[in-house]
Amino acid sequence: MARNQRGKIAVDIRDSVPDWEPYLPTPAPEGAPNILLLAWDDVGYGTMDVFGGPVDTPTMRRIANMGTKYANFHTTALCSPTRASLLTGRNATTNGMATIAEFSSGFPGISTHIPFENAFISEVLAEQGWNTYCVGKWHLTPGEETNMSAVKSRWPLGRGFERFYGFLGGETNSWYPDLVYDNHPVDAPGTPENGYHLSKDLSDKAIEFIRDAKSVDPDKPFFMYLAPQAGHAPHHVPAEWADRYKGRFDEGYEAIRAGILQQQKHMGLLPENTELSPINPHGEPTRTGPDGQPWPKLDTVRPWASLTADEQRLFARMAEVFAGFVSYADDQLGRVIDFLEDSGQLDNTLIVVISDNGASGEGGPNGSFNEWRFFNGVADTTEETLPHLDELGGPASYNHYNTGWAWAFDTPFPYWKRWAGYEGGIADMCMVAWPAKLEPRSEPLHQYIHAVDIVPTIYELVGIEPPRTLGGYLQNPIEGESFAASLTDATAPGKELQFYTMLGQRSLYQRGWLATAVHPPLSGWGHYEHDVWELYHLDEDRAQTKDLAAQEPERLATLKSLWFYYAGLYNGLPLDDRSALEQVVAERPHSGKKRDQYVYYPDCADVPESAGVPINGRSFTIAAGVRLDTADAEGVLYAHGGVAGGHSLYLKDRRLHYVYNWLGTHLQEITAESEITPGSHVCTAEFTVEGKNTDPAVPGFAGAVNLYVDDQRVAGGNIVTQPGAFCLVGDGICVGRDSASPVTPDYTAPFTFTGGAIDKVVVDVSGERYIDHEAQVRAWFAID
Repeated sequence: MARNQRGKIAVDIRDSVPDWEPYLPTPAPEGAPNILLLAWDDVGYGTMDVFGGPVDTPTMRRIANMGTKYANFHTTALCSPTRASLLTGRNATTNGMATIAEFSSGFPGISTHIPFENAFISEVLAEQGWNTYCVGKWHLTPGEETNMSAVKSRWPLGRGFERFYGFLGGETNSWYPDLVYDNHPVDAPGTPENGYHLSKDLSDKAIEFIRDAKSVDPDKPFFMYLAPQAGHAPHHVPAEWADRYKGRFDEGYEAIRAGILQQQKHMGLLPENTELSPINPHGEPTRTGPDGQPWPKLDTVRPWASLTADEQRLFARMAEVFAGFVSYADDQLGRVIDFLEDSGQLDNTLIVVISDNGASGEGGPNGSFNEWRFFNGVADTTEETLPHLDELGGPASYNHYNTGWAWAFDTPFPYWKRWAGYEGGIADMCMVAWPAKLEPRSEPLHQYIHAVDIVPTIYELVGIEPPRTLGGYLQNPIEGESFAASLTDATAPGKELQFYTMLGQRSLYQRGWLATAVHPPLSGWGHYEHDVWELYHLDEDRAQTKDLAAQEPERLATLKSLWFYYAGLYNGLPLDDRSALEQVVAERPHSGKKRDQYVYYPDCADVPESAGVPINGRSFTIAAGVRLDTADAEGVLYAHGGVAGGHSLYLKDRRLHYVYNWLGTHLQEITAESEITPGSHVCTAEFTVEGKNTDPAVPGFAGAVNLYVDDQRVAGGNIVTQPGAFCLVGDGICVGRDSASPVTPDYTAPFTFTGGAIDKVVVDVSGERYIDHEAQVRAWFAID
């Protein structure tokens, strides 16, 4: 309770002296800087020109020229874990986030529920006088808590941010994003047809947040966590930006790496004796596990010379699209930096730039027109993707480049994102600038630092002592170490030890050495006791070309023992190497009681797939009660999913239609044979599983679909459903309109129902076959 200690309380207020101090917010320290924490997504060490790569990023070069580059910065090899460490200063497993937020399991290290004892820097700075904003990717809320009815204590506004504009999941469609504004979903302010793109939208909102607050209190500093979608799949970009790179990648990924490494050496990022890691460094795909397990085909690279001319053309275009995507995002981020400069704020802004992990290998050896094939366990083929070459990056695509480019964009290191024991997964760019306080440094610094060290470094630079308690929670110790001293003293030591574990991977860094177990992520190998361990002296061999396990058995044994010690300390067990498909379809808690029947109403907020009706591998019935005022009433009655995969029940051209979009490449449509008339109707699509599909090119569940209008069967046909989810991170369930990225075959703007009204939609997954269709419909819709 506030007390009037410095004032005076009398009977009459005229004789009293107020004391405002207990009621005023804590001001930031005098001269406190703005803080801009910029987190790129899946941008490998050798991607941007600022780190020797082939992608032009003048905004990042501008920041680097104002400050310092760190050549030996590391992350966790995956997005959610890195971001959790980046914002709390604790290790990923201590945060319960040693996996992506959608893959939660009921164990402390992989629960994806970040404890409130691990305060976010936003929570601390909000109490210390900073405005706090989150713009862009969040990916720190458990998948089952991303729906509107969920508790929002793990949404950005529940973790210390005053404003949020972006997307909750791990990725989104840059043309049709799944946007949340503060605590509620919103539609994008435009469409691809009128020039909308998420990268521009995020920069617009970042500028708006800063401008609005500075108009009210220009002396109050801000903390902004700005996290673009770029360069995470899908790689969406206006074609003219991709076209800027025409021919840039025609030499192939093996050839381009030599030039990148040479530039990295010239810039002082890597020692002159650094070598290039070899293609498929463990002899994959013929390499097997200790018990004969096959090496995952996903994690292999096809030599450029083995490709056909068409494949080389396809793969080169994939790289052009990705490069254009990153350059366009860099250009839009430049507008934020310009605004800070034009408004006189840039000098006193502390800027930290990182990427959350290495370049992404989810495209597999053939690349992908639809990255969600990876999460469905469906291999890509170039034969299927080649017809879509001109669509890559556009609104009809959900594309991802192949592993050869992931390897190249991680030059000179082996492997890519998800590999927590190899520099390709965990070595990333890092830049720090604060023009008013820190002198620019032309030579990179080489201290070993990690994402977990960013928070304590910021605290030290701005003079903040993290609280012992916050929001009633006794705080866990910060596990990162400040590297602030190195910003003014190039000889200051880096950190000595860092623990890693993820997706079945294990490794430990200590004083220049890295011990790692050979266990491909998501491989399903199990039998961890049989893992082969490798040992690398990173101080002498950053590219991990020389395994010293045989020469240094005692050192390796010590590091292995230390791994288990820190696994116990930091919640590093159990290990989980289940496949992506297994993790997508794993049972997780849902809000409400378990049910076989789901009722959805028009104009409700999108329901994320993680909280929606589970139809994977099941029979289901979709029934929509509608009133048609005119014969030309049309639009979506029910949609689930989007351009990457989904299904929709809709009216068009006076007929009922059902379409199932199998992973963005196989449109299966069934159309009523007769026209529908004005009046009240129940429109139904009924799917009955008949078994797994026998065509290995289209895995999933085959079955029959029947369409009904009231009790009359109006069409029938056969379809194959996807083996896994449509898109766990977005494209939710909608009634009366298409989802954010359209399911409907024309792939135009969202298709909204007009010319009538929808009562509700019932989706039933009880598995019953409704022989008496009329009686079932009457029961669901209470028809007398």
